[in-house]
Amino acid sequence: MATISFLSHLPSLTPHNNKPTNKTIPNVSFRATAISTSSTNSYTTQDAVTIVANPRKTLPQFSPDSLQYEQGKVGAVPDGRISESSVGAMEYLTSILTSKVYDVAVESPLQHASKLSERLGVDIWLKREDLQPVFSFKLRGAYNMMAKLSKEQLAQGVICSSAGNHAQGVALAAKTLGCDAVIVMPVTTPRTKWESVKTLGATVVLEGDSYDEAQVYAKKRGFNENRTFIPPSDHPDVITGQGTVGMEIVHQMQGPIHAIFVPVGGGGLIAGIAAYVKRVSPGVRIIGVEPADANAMALSLHHGQRVMLDHVGGFADGVAVKEVGVEPFRLCRELIDGVILVSRDAICASIKDMFEEKRSILEPAGALALAGAEAYCRFYNLKDANVIAITSGANMNFNRLRLVTELANIGMQQEAILTTFMPEEPGSLKQFCNLVGPLSITDFKYRYDSNRNQALVLYRQDLILIFGEIRFYLLNLNNILFLLQLMAITVLAFIRRMNFKP
Repeated sequence: MATISFLSHLPSLTPHNNKPTNKTIPNVSFRATAISTSSTNSYTTQDAVTIVANPRKTLPQFSPDSLQYEQGKVGAVPDGRISESSVGAMEYLTSILTSKVYDVAVESPLQHASKLSERLGVDIWLKREDLQPVFSFKLRGAYNMMAKLSKEQLAQGVICSSAGNHAQGVALAAKTLGCDAVIVMPVTTPRTKWESVKTLGATVVLEGDSYDEAQVYAKKRGFNENRTFIPPSDHPDVITGQGTVGMEIVHQMQGPIHAIFVPVGGGGLIAGIAAYVKRVSPGVRIIGVEPADANAMALSLHHGQRVMLDHVGGFADGVAVKEVGVEPFRLCRELIDGVILVSRDAICASIKDMFEEKRSILEPAGALALAGAEAYCRFYNLKDANVIAITSGANMNFNRLRLVTELANIGMQQEAILTTFMPEEPGSLKQFCNLVGPLSITDFKYRYDSNRNQALVLYRQDLILIFGEIRFYLLNLNNILFLLQLMAITVLAFIRRMNFKP
Protein backbone atom coordinates (compact mmCIF):
# COMPACT_ATOMS: atom_id res chain seq x y z
CA MET A 1 0.00 0.00 0.00
CA ALA A 2 1.45 3.36 -1.03
CA THR A 3 1.33 6.54 1.04
CA ILE A 4 1.17 9.89 -0.72
CA SER A 5 1.72 13.25 1.01
CA PHE A 6 0.14 16.42 -0.37
CA LEU A 7 -1.08 19.84 0.79
CA SER A 8 -4.69 19.62 1.87
CA HIS A 9 -7.29 22.23 1.00
CA LEU A 10 -9.55 21.75 3.97
CA PRO A 11 -11.69 24.68 5.13
CA SER A 12 -10.18 26.91 7.79
CA LEU A 13 -11.57 27.11 11.30
CA THR A 14 -13.54 30.28 11.94
CA PRO A 15 -12.60 32.23 15.08
CA HIS A 16 -15.19 34.31 16.86
CA ASN A 17 -15.23 38.04 17.53
CA ASN A 18 -12.56 38.66 14.86
CA LYS A 19 -9.85 37.23 17.16
CA PRO A 20 -7.03 35.23 15.58
CA THR A 21 -7.06 31.55 16.34
CA ASN A 22 -4.02 29.40 17.00
CA LYS A 23 -5.80 26.14 16.32
CA THR A 24 -4.54 23.90 13.56
CA ILE A 25 -6.23 21.23 11.53
CA PRO A 26 -4.97 17.72 12.38
CA ASN A 27 -3.69 15.27 9.78
CA VAL A 28 -6.51 13.65 7.88
CA SER A 29 -6.28 10.30 6.10
CA PHE A 30 -8.32 9.49 3.04
CA ARG A 31 -8.70 6.06 1.49
CA ALA A 32 -9.00 6.20 -2.29
CA THR A 33 -9.60 3.30 -4.64
CA ALA A 34 -8.28 3.46 -8.19
CA ILE A 35 -10.65 2.08 -10.81
CA SER A 36 -10.36 1.37 -14.51
CA THR A 37 -13.05 1.26 -17.16
CA SER A 38 -13.39 -1.63 -19.57
CA SER A 39 -14.90 -1.53 -23.04
CA THR A 40 -18.20 -2.70 -21.58
CA ASN A 41 -18.37 0.34 -19.31
CA SER A 42 -18.02 -1.83 -16.19
CA TYR A 43 -15.62 -0.77 -13.44
CA THR A 44 -12.70 -2.84 -12.15
CA THR A 45 -11.25 -2.12 -8.70
CA GLN A 46 -7.46 -1.66 -8.64
CA ASP A 47 -5.03 -1.09 -5.72
CA ALA A 48 -6.29 0.96 -2.79
CA VAL A 49 -4.19 3.94 -1.76
CA THR A 50 -4.13 5.75 1.57
CA ILE A 51 -3.56 9.48 1.14
CA VAL A 52 -2.32 11.45 4.15
CA ALA A 53 -3.11 15.16 3.97
CA ASN A 54 -0.69 17.47 5.74
CA PRO A 55 -2.47 20.01 7.95
CA ARG A 56 -3.10 23.38 6.31
CA LYS A 57 -2.04 26.30 8.46
CA THR A 58 -5.17 27.98 9.70
CA LEU A 59 -5.42 31.66 8.86
CA PRO A 60 -6.88 34.04 11.43
CA GLN A 61 -10.19 35.48 10.29
CA PHE A 62 -11.22 39.11 10.41
CA SER A 63 -14.09 41.23 9.18
CA PRO A 64 -13.26 43.85 6.52
CA ASP A 65 -14.80 46.42 8.88
CA SER A 66 -12.11 45.73 11.48
CA LEU A 67 -9.65 47.86 9.51
CA GLN A 68 -10.88 51.18 8.15
CA TYR A 69 -9.14 54.49 7.61
CA GLU A 70 -9.83 57.71 5.80
CA GLN A 71 -10.16 57.41 2.05
CA GLY A 72 -6.94 58.41 0.30
CA LYS A 73 -4.69 57.82 3.29
CA VAL A 74 -1.94 55.25 2.83
CA GLY A 75 -2.34 52.65 5.55
CA ALA A 76 -1.24 49.09 6.21
CA VAL A 77 2.38 50.08 5.64
CA PRO A 78 4.39 46.82 5.53
CA ASP A 79 7.30 46.19 7.84
CA GLY A 80 9.71 45.50 4.97
CA ARG A 81 10.69 42.17 6.47
CA ILE A 82 12.63 39.96 4.07
CA SER A 83 11.60 36.33 4.17
CA GLU A 84 13.02 33.28 2.51
CA SER A 85 11.70 32.25 -0.88
CA SER A 86 12.57 29.79 -3.57
CA VAL A 87 12.60 32.69 -6.03
CA GLY A 88 15.09 35.50 -5.40
CA ALA A 89 14.95 39.14 -6.45
CA MET A 90 17.35 38.76 -9.37
CA GLU A 91 15.48 35.71 -10.61
CA TYR A 92 12.28 37.74 -10.83
CA LEU A 93 14.08 40.57 -12.58
CA THR A 94 15.68 38.25 -15.13
CA SER A 95 12.47 36.31 -15.72
CA ILE A 96 10.49 39.50 -16.34
CA LEU A 97 13.06 40.80 -18.82
CA THR A 98 13.01 37.52 -20.76
CA SER A 99 9.28 36.79 -20.54
CA LYS A 100 7.49 35.57 -23.67
CA VAL A 101 4.18 37.25 -22.85
CA TYR A 102 4.40 39.30 -26.03
CA ASP A 103 3.64 36.20 -28.07
CA VAL A 104 0.02 36.93 -27.17
CA ALA A 105 -0.15 40.17 -25.13
CA VAL A 106 0.57 43.70 -26.33
CA GLU A 107 2.56 46.53 -24.77
CA SER A 108 -0.33 48.60 -23.50
CA PRO A 109 -0.11 52.38 -23.94
CA LEU A 110 0.63 54.81 -21.13
CA GLN A 111 -1.80 57.67 -21.73
CA HIS A 112 -1.99 61.09 -20.13
CA ALA A 113 -5.37 61.99 -18.56
CA SER A 114 -5.50 65.70 -19.35
CA LYS A 115 -8.89 66.51 -17.79
CA LEU A 116 -8.17 64.69 -14.56
CA SER A 117 -4.69 66.17 -14.40
CA GLU A 118 -6.04 69.70 -14.74
CA ARG A 119 -8.67 69.08 -12.07
CA LEU A 120 -6.25 67.56 -9.53
CA GLY A 121 -3.17 69.64 -10.28
CA VAL A 122 -0.99 66.59 -10.97
CA ASP A 123 -0.11 64.58 -14.06
CA ILE A 124 -2.28 61.46 -14.08
CA TRP A 125 -1.08 58.69 -16.40
CA LEU A 126 -3.21 55.67 -17.28
CA LYS A 127 -1.57 52.31 -17.96
CA ARG A 128 -4.22 50.89 -20.29
CA GLU A 129 -4.27 47.17 -19.51
CA ASP A 130 -7.96 47.27 -20.41
CA LEU A 131 -6.79 47.38 -24.05
CA GLN A 132 -5.29 43.87 -23.97
CA PRO A 133 -6.84 41.28 -26.35
CA VAL A 134 -9.04 39.97 -23.51
CA PHE A 135 -9.51 43.46 -21.99
CA SER A 136 -7.48 42.57 -18.89
CA PHE A 137 -3.88 42.15 -17.69
CA LYS A 138 -4.63 38.57 -16.60
CA LEU A 139 -3.51 37.26 -19.97
CA ARG A 140 0.12 38.05 -19.12
CA GLY A 141 0.47 35.80 -16.09
CA ALA A 142 -1.56 32.93 -17.52
CA TYR A 143 0.44 32.79 -20.75
CA ASN A 144 3.80 33.19 -19.03
CA MET A 145 3.14 30.16 -16.83
CA MET A 146 1.63 28.03 -19.57
CA ALA A 147 4.43 28.83 -22.03
CA LYS A 148 6.87 27.20 -19.59
CA LEU A 149 4.97 23.92 -19.38
CA SER A 150 6.52 20.87 -21.02
CA LYS A 151 5.06 19.34 -24.16
CA GLU A 152 3.72 16.48 -22.06
CA GLN A 153 1.99 18.87 -19.67
CA LEU A 154 0.46 20.85 -22.52
CA ALA A 155 -0.76 17.63 -24.11
CA GLN A 156 -2.54 16.67 -20.88
CA GLY A 157 -4.23 20.07 -20.75
CA VAL A 158 -4.74 22.79 -18.15
CA ILE A 159 -7.53 23.79 -15.81
CA CYS A 160 -8.34 26.91 -13.82
CA SER A 161 -11.08 28.42 -11.70
CA SER A 162 -12.19 31.97 -12.29
CA ALA A 163 -15.21 34.25 -12.32
CA GLY A 164 -14.04 36.29 -15.28
CA ASN A 165 -10.77 37.80 -16.47
CA HIS A 166 -8.38 34.99 -15.50
CA ALA A 167 -10.64 32.55 -17.33
CA GLN A 168 -10.37 34.50 -20.57
CA GLY A 169 -6.61 34.82 -20.15
CA VAL A 170 -6.16 31.07 -19.72
CA ALA A 171 -8.53 30.33 -22.61
CA LEU A 172 -6.67 32.59 -25.06
CA ALA A 173 -3.28 31.33 -23.87
CA ALA A 174 -4.42 27.73 -24.37
CA LYS A 175 -5.72 28.55 -27.84
CA THR A 176 -2.39 30.14 -28.77
CA LEU A 177 -0.38 27.19 -27.43
CA GLY A 178 -2.70 24.56 -28.92
CA CYS A 179 -3.60 23.25 -25.48
CA ASP A 180 -6.92 21.93 -24.18
CA ALA A 181 -8.32 24.07 -21.35
CA VAL A 182 -11.11 23.49 -18.86
CA ILE A 183 -12.42 26.62 -17.16
CA VAL A 184 -14.45 26.16 -13.97
CA MET A 185 -16.70 29.11 -13.14
CA PRO A 186 -19.31 29.60 -10.39
CA VAL A 187 -22.90 29.01 -11.43
CA THR A 188 -23.59 32.67 -10.65
CA THR A 189 -21.26 33.84 -13.43
CA PRO A 190 -23.11 36.08 -15.93
CA ARG A 191 -23.86 34.41 -19.23
CA THR A 192 -21.90 37.03 -21.18
CA LYS A 193 -18.70 36.12 -19.32
CA TRP A 194 -18.80 32.37 -19.71
CA GLU A 195 -19.92 32.66 -23.32
CA SER A 196 -16.89 34.84 -24.12
CA VAL A 197 -14.65 32.16 -22.59
CA LYS A 198 -16.37 29.44 -24.59
CA THR A 199 -15.88 31.46 -27.77
CA LEU A 200 -12.11 31.20 -27.26
CA GLY A 201 -12.33 27.41 -27.51
CA ALA A 202 -12.17 26.41 -23.85
CA THR A 203 -14.51 23.96 -22.13
CA VAL A 204 -16.61 25.83 -19.58
CA VAL A 205 -17.89 24.05 -16.47
CA LEU A 206 -20.28 25.87 -14.13
CA GLU A 207 -19.77 24.51 -10.63
CA GLY A 208 -20.32 25.87 -7.12
CA ASP A 209 -22.04 28.93 -5.76
CA SER A 210 -18.79 30.81 -5.13
CA TYR A 211 -15.25 31.09 -6.41
CA ASP A 212 -13.94 28.98 -3.51
CA GLU A 213 -16.27 26.11 -4.38
CA ALA A 214 -15.32 26.37 -8.05
CA GLN A 215 -11.63 26.26 -7.12
CA VAL A 216 -12.03 23.12 -5.00
CA TYR A 217 -13.74 21.38 -7.92
CA ALA A 218 -11.10 22.58 -10.41
CA LYS A 219 -8.18 21.30 -8.32
CA LYS A 220 -9.89 17.97 -7.75
CA ARG A 221 -10.67 17.50 -11.43
CA GLY A 222 -7.19 18.65 -12.42
CA PHE A 223 -5.67 16.04 -10.12
CA ASN A 224 -7.90 13.30 -11.47
CA GLU A 225 -7.21 14.19 -15.13
CA ASN A 226 -3.51 15.08 -14.70
CA ARG A 227 -4.18 18.63 -15.84
CA THR A 228 -1.97 21.51 -14.70
CA PHE A 229 -3.83 23.96 -12.48
CA ILE A 230 -3.18 27.59 -13.47
CA PRO A 231 -3.64 29.84 -10.41
CA PRO A 232 -4.74 33.46 -10.88
CA SER A 233 -1.92 34.97 -8.81
CA ASP A 234 -0.04 32.72 -6.39
CA HIS A 235 2.75 31.32 -8.57
CA PRO A 236 6.17 32.80 -9.46
CA ASP A 237 5.57 32.38 -13.19
CA VAL A 238 2.20 34.15 -12.98
CA ILE A 239 3.74 36.96 -10.92
CA THR A 240 6.55 37.26 -13.47
CA GLY A 241 4.08 37.64 -16.31
CA GLN A 242 2.19 40.37 -14.47
CA GLY A 243 5.50 42.05 -13.68
CA THR A 244 6.00 42.93 -17.33
CA VAL A 245 3.49 45.75 -16.72
CA GLY A 246 6.03 47.38 -14.40
CA MET A 247 8.81 46.91 -16.93
CA GLU A 248 6.77 48.69 -19.59
CA ILE A 249 5.96 51.60 -17.27
CA VAL A 250 9.64 52.21 -16.52
CA HIS A 251 10.46 52.19 -20.24
CA GLN A 252 7.50 54.36 -21.26
CA MET A 253 7.63 57.05 -18.56
CA GLN A 254 10.35 59.58 -19.27
CA GLY A 255 10.05 61.79 -16.17
CA PRO A 256 10.28 60.92 -12.47
CA ILE A 257 7.40 58.86 -11.08
CA HIS A 258 5.91 59.79 -7.72
CA ALA A 259 3.77 56.65 -7.34
CA ILE A 260 2.21 53.74 -9.20
CA PHE A 261 -1.26 52.73 -8.01
CA VAL A 262 -2.16 49.08 -8.50
CA PRO A 263 -5.46 47.24 -7.89
CA VAL A 264 -5.10 44.37 -5.43
CA GLY A 265 -7.03 41.12 -5.40
CA GLY A 266 -4.90 38.03 -4.87
CA GLY A 267 -1.82 40.23 -5.13
CA GLY A 268 -0.11 38.88 -8.25
CA LEU A 269 -0.14 42.14 -10.23
CA ILE A 270 1.23 44.41 -7.50
CA ALA A 271 3.80 41.79 -6.48
CA GLY A 272 5.09 41.50 -10.05
CA ILE A 273 5.20 45.26 -10.60
CA ALA A 274 7.00 45.80 -7.28
CA ALA A 275 9.47 42.99 -7.98
CA TYR A 276 10.66 44.85 -11.08
CA VAL A 277 10.18 48.55 -10.32
CA LYS A 278 11.68 48.46 -6.81
CA ARG A 279 14.84 46.85 -8.22
CA VAL A 280 15.42 49.35 -11.02
CA SER A 281 13.77 52.49 -9.55
CA PRO A 282 13.63 52.02 -5.76
CA GLY A 283 12.41 55.59 -5.17
CA VAL A 284 9.08 54.99 -6.92
CA ARG A 285 6.21 54.38 -4.51
CA ILE A 286 4.17 51.24 -5.17
CA ILE A 287 0.74 51.65 -3.57
CA GLY A 288 -2.00 49.04 -3.61
CA VAL A 289 -5.69 49.92 -3.80
CA GLU A 290 -8.48 47.75 -2.39
CA PRO A 291 -12.22 48.17 -1.88
CA ALA A 292 -13.04 48.91 1.75
CA ASP A 293 -15.16 45.74 1.86
CA ALA A 294 -12.51 43.45 0.31
CA ASN A 295 -9.28 44.47 2.04
CA ALA A 296 -7.45 41.17 2.49
CA MET A 297 -4.01 42.61 1.65
CA ALA A 298 -4.40 45.65 3.90
CA LEU A 299 -5.45 43.48 6.83
CA SER A 300 -2.65 40.99 6.17
CA LEU A 301 -0.01 43.73 6.13
CA HIS A 302 -1.57 45.34 9.19
CA HIS A 303 -1.31 42.11 11.20
CA GLY A 304 2.04 41.04 9.75
CA GLN A 305 0.68 37.75 8.41
CA ARG A 306 -1.79 36.46 5.88
CA VAL A 307 -5.36 36.58 7.14
CA MET A 308 -8.73 35.47 5.80
CA LEU A 309 -11.79 37.69 5.51
CA ASP A 310 -14.99 36.27 6.93
CA HIS A 311 -16.90 37.90 4.06
CA VAL A 312 -16.16 40.12 1.07
CA GLY A 313 -18.13 42.67 -0.90
CA GLY A 314 -18.89 41.57 -4.43
CA PHE A 315 -19.24 44.89 -6.24
CA ALA A 316 -15.65 44.88 -7.53
CA ASP A 317 -15.85 41.15 -8.24
CA GLY A 318 -12.48 41.06 -10.00
CA VAL A 319 -10.71 41.64 -6.68
CA ALA A 320 -13.22 40.09 -4.27
CA VAL A 321 -10.96 37.51 -2.60
CA LYS A 322 -10.95 36.30 0.99
CA GLU A 323 -7.19 35.81 1.19
CA VAL A 324 -4.12 36.91 -0.73
CA GLY A 325 -1.55 34.52 -2.14
CA VAL A 326 1.47 33.30 -0.17
CA GLU A 327 4.13 34.52 -2.60
CA PRO A 328 2.38 37.83 -3.42
CA PHE A 329 2.13 38.59 0.30
CA ARG A 330 5.81 37.82 0.82
CA LEU A 331 6.81 40.22 -1.96
CA CYS A 332 4.36 42.93 -0.91
CA ARG A 333 5.50 42.76 2.69
CA GLU A 334 9.04 43.40 1.52
CA LEU A 335 8.56 45.85 -1.34
CA ILE A 336 5.36 47.92 -1.49
CA ASP A 337 4.71 51.22 0.30
CA GLY A 338 1.19 50.60 1.62
CA VAL A 339 -2.45 50.19 0.67
CA ILE A 340 -5.32 52.63 0.15
CA LEU A 341 -8.96 51.70 0.73
CA VAL A 342 -11.72 53.26 -1.38
CA SER A 343 -15.51 53.14 -1.30
CA ARG A 344 -17.87 51.74 -3.90
CA ASP A 345 -19.06 55.25 -4.71
CA ALA A 346 -15.49 56.40 -5.36
CA ILE A 347 -14.94 53.48 -7.74
CA CYS A 348 -18.06 54.42 -9.70
CA ALA A 349 -16.97 58.06 -9.83
CA SER A 350 -13.67 56.94 -11.37
CA ILE A 351 -15.50 54.81 -13.94
CA LYS A 352 -17.32 57.99 -14.94
CA ASP A 353 -14.05 59.96 -14.98
CA MET A 354 -12.52 57.36 -17.29
CA PHE A 355 -15.47 57.52 -19.65
CA GLU A 356 -15.31 61.32 -19.82
CA GLU A 357 -11.54 61.18 -20.27
CA LYS A 358 -11.09 58.38 -22.84
CA ARG A 359 -14.64 57.28 -23.75
CA SER A 360 -13.85 53.86 -22.29
CA ILE A 361 -15.90 51.97 -19.71
CA LEU A 362 -13.91 50.14 -17.05
CA GLU A 363 -15.22 47.38 -14.82
CA PRO A 364 -15.22 48.22 -11.08
CA ALA A 365 -11.96 46.38 -10.41
CA GLY A 366 -10.47 48.04 -13.48
CA ALA A 367 -11.17 51.52 -12.08
CA LEU A 368 -9.95 50.67 -8.59
CA ALA A 369 -6.41 52.03 -9.01
CA LEU A 370 -7.68 55.27 -10.55
CA ALA A 371 -10.03 55.77 -7.60
CA GLY A 372 -7.11 55.27 -5.24
CA ALA A 373 -4.90 57.68 -7.15
CA GLU A 374 -7.56 60.40 -7.09
CA ALA A 375 -8.23 59.92 -3.38
CA TYR A 376 -4.49 59.97 -2.61
CA CYS A 377 -3.92 63.22 -4.50
CA ARG A 378 -6.79 64.90 -2.68
CA PHE A 379 -5.87 63.61 0.77
CA TYR A 380 -2.21 64.65 0.56
CA ASN A 381 -2.89 67.70 -1.62
CA LEU A 382 -0.29 66.42 -4.07
CA LYS A 383 0.73 68.84 -6.83
CA ASP A 384 3.05 68.80 -9.85
CA ALA A 385 3.93 65.11 -9.79
CA ASN A 386 3.61 62.13 -12.11
CA VAL A 387 1.09 59.58 -10.84
CA ILE A 388 0.33 56.33 -12.67
CA ALA A 389 -2.84 54.25 -12.29
CA ILE A 390 -3.26 50.76 -13.76
CA THR A 391 -6.62 50.51 -15.54
CA SER A 392 -6.65 46.75 -15.21
CA GLY A 393 -9.83 45.58 -16.93
CA ALA A 394 -12.89 46.49 -18.95
CA ASN A 395 -15.08 43.39 -18.78
CA MET A 396 -18.09 45.30 -17.51
CA ASN A 397 -21.47 43.66 -17.09
CA PHE A 398 -23.75 45.93 -19.13
CA ASN A 399 -26.65 45.49 -16.71
CA ARG A 400 -24.64 47.19 -13.96
CA LEU A 401 -24.18 50.46 -15.81
CA ARG A 402 -27.31 52.04 -14.37
CA LEU A 403 -26.17 51.35 -10.80
CA VAL A 404 -22.69 52.65 -11.61
CA THR A 405 -24.17 55.87 -12.99
CA GLU A 406 -26.25 56.46 -9.87
CA LEU A 407 -23.39 55.73 -7.47
CA ALA A 408 -20.97 57.86 -9.50
CA ASN A 409 -23.01 60.99 -8.82
CA ILE A 410 -22.93 60.20 -5.11
CA GLY A 411 -19.20 59.52 -5.23
CA MET A 412 -18.64 62.89 -6.91
CA GLN A 413 -20.90 64.53 -4.29
CA GLN A 414 -23.36 65.71 -6.93
CA GLU A 415 -26.28 63.83 -5.39
CA ALA A 416 -27.38 62.67 -1.96
CA ILE A 417 -29.78 59.90 -0.98
CA LEU A 418 -32.44 60.93 1.55
CA THR A 419 -35.05 58.77 3.27
CA THR A 420 -38.19 59.56 5.19
CA PHE A 421 -41.39 57.83 6.29
CA MET A 422 -44.68 58.89 4.76
CA PRO A 423 -47.93 58.35 6.70
CA GLU A 424 -50.32 55.98 4.94
CA GLU A 425 -53.19 58.45 4.75
CA PRO A 426 -54.85 60.63 2.09
CA GLY A 427 -52.88 63.75 1.20
CA SER A 428 -49.45 62.46 2.31
CA LEU A 429 -47.95 62.50 -1.19
CA LYS A 430 -49.20 66.05 -1.81
CA GLN A 431 -47.78 67.14 1.54
CA PHE A 432 -44.42 65.55 0.63
CA CYS A 433 -44.38 67.34 -2.75
CA ASN A 434 -45.06 70.66 -1.02
CA LEU A 435 -42.10 70.06 1.27
CA VAL A 436 -39.53 69.13 -1.38
CA GLY A 437 -41.05 70.93 -4.36
CA PRO A 438 -38.27 73.54 -4.76
CA LEU A 439 -35.55 70.85 -4.73
CA SER A 440 -34.24 69.01 -7.79
CA ILE A 441 -35.16 65.36 -7.25
CA THR A 442 -33.68 62.92 -9.77
CA ASP A 443 -35.12 59.66 -8.44
CA PHE A 444 -38.05 58.71 -6.22
CA LYS A 445 -38.82 55.29 -4.72
CA TYR A 446 -41.87 54.38 -2.62
CA ARG A 447 -41.94 51.20 -0.55
CA TYR A 448 -45.30 50.19 0.97
CA ASP A 449 -45.42 47.80 3.91
CA SER A 450 -48.86 46.53 4.89
CA ASN A 451 -47.59 45.78 8.39
CA ARG A 452 -46.75 49.41 9.08
CA ASN A 453 -48.80 52.58 9.14
CA GLN A 454 -46.04 54.45 7.32
CA ALA A 455 -44.31 53.85 3.98
CA LEU A 456 -40.58 54.23 3.35
CA VAL A 457 -39.64 56.83 0.76
CA LEU A 458 -36.15 57.04 -0.79
CA TYR A 459 -35.23 59.87 -3.11
CA ARG A 460 -32.16 61.51 -4.59
CA GLN A 461 -31.55 65.22 -4.30
CA ASP A 462 -29.42 67.14 -6.78
CA LEU A 463 -26.75 68.97 -4.79
CA ILE A 464 -25.61 71.31 -7.57
CA LEU A 465 -28.11 73.98 -6.41
CA ILE A 466 -28.46 73.36 -2.72
CA PHE A 467 -29.62 76.76 -1.54
CA GLY A 468 -32.65 78.69 -2.66
CA GLU A 469 -35.87 80.02 -1.30
CA ILE A 470 -37.56 76.99 0.29
CA ARG A 471 -40.76 77.25 2.24
CA PHE A 472 -41.69 74.40 4.53
CA TYR A 473 -45.12 73.76 5.95
CA LEU A 474 -44.73 71.98 9.27
CA LEU A 475 -47.91 70.00 9.70
CA ASN A 476 -46.91 67.34 12.22
CA LEU A 477 -43.95 65.69 13.97
CA ASN A 478 -43.04 63.63 10.89
CA ASN A 479 -42.50 66.80 8.90
CA ILE A 480 -40.31 68.30 11.63
CA LEU A 481 -38.07 65.22 11.65
CA PHE A 482 -37.95 65.27 7.88
CA LEU A 483 -36.97 68.95 7.88
CA LEU A 484 -34.15 68.39 10.38
CA GLN A 485 -32.81 65.54 8.27
CA LEU A 486 -32.99 67.60 5.09
CA MET A 487 -31.29 70.57 6.74
CA ALA A 488 -28.45 68.37 8.04
CA ILE A 489 -27.80 66.89 4.60
CA THR A 490 -27.93 70.31 2.96
CA VAL A 491 -25.55 71.95 5.44
CA LEU A 492 -23.11 69.03 5.19
CA ALA A 493 -23.14 69.24 1.40
CA PHE A 494 -22.49 72.99 1.56
CA ILE A 495 -19.55 72.49 3.92
CA ARG A 496 -18.04 69.86 1.62
CA ARG A 497 -18.37 72.11 -1.40
CA MET A 498 -16.64 74.90 0.53
CA ASN A 499 -13.80 72.46 1.36
CA PHE A 500 -14.34 72.88 5.10
CA LYS A 501 -14.07 69.94 7.48
CA PRO A 502 -16.96 69.74 9.97
